[in-house]
Amino acid sequence: WAEQAVRKSVSITASEALKLGVIDMVSNNLTDLLKAIDGRKVNTLSGKKTLHTKDAALVREEMGIRLKILAMISNPNVAYILMLLGFYGLFFELTNPGAIFPGVVGGICLILAFYAFQTLPVNYAGLLLIILAIIMFVLEVKITSHGVLTIGGLISMIIGSLMLFESPGPFLKLSIYLILPAALLTALFFSVTVGLALKAWKRKPVTGVEGLVGIEGLAHTDIYKDGMALVRGEYWQAYSDEPIKKGERIRVESVSGLRIKVKRQ
Repeated sequence: WAEQAVRKSVSITASEALKLGVIDMVSNNLTDLLKAIDGRKVNTLSGKKTLHTKDAALVREEMGIRLKILAMISNPNVAYILMLLGFYGLFFELTNPGAIFPGVVGGICLILAFYAFQTLPVNYAGLLLIILAIIMFVLEVKITSHGVLTIGGLISMIIGSLMLFESPGPFLKLSIYLILPAALLTALFFSVTVGLALKAWKRKPVTGVEGLVGIEGLAHTDIYKDGMALVRGEYWQAYSDEPIKKGERIRVESVSGLRIKVKRQ
């Protein structure tokens, strides 16, 4: 068991540890422990010593701020929330480049989550199921599955969350009251974010050279193989496949360097 505990973070209950000889006794509280070990002999560097703990005075040391923060981060529910916030932030940054703040916050949250995972008995099959759920939520927006991918994502998210931490003790398990809202919120977040990103990508450019295509203007001179056109208050060298008279309305078909191809409106 000791080897598995180090290599695979395997944990056992107090009664199991007692049976395996990992511990000498089980006490309900510190007072009972001090009474139980009173009179025991222990080996030290200076020889055998007898413990006198029955009436020992207790001095309690409070954790410092640093240890309190680390203990809070190592809480399975907090680590789980940090992981999800990390995914949210990084994904939002990838779909909205330049936002910066979500990416920074997401990166910090993921690093803190993975730090916590080092101290927790993480089941990587559960972690992969959560990542699979996120992929399903993203694909639901791009592929018409009539809700199949969303349902599959929710199931994968819930099962993965339940499996995420391997521990027989309830104190190292995620609360079901956290898992269900988190699964629904994750599905909603990725659906909305991907949907908005796809709309933005499909929208025609309204600025820059590409934004000229389809814009109406005015023939400043006669235009055929060459000429000048007024588009958006700017004069452009223009050409057309058909003769266009000065003063006629035109529409931009394409842009080639500093020249635009136009047609009669």
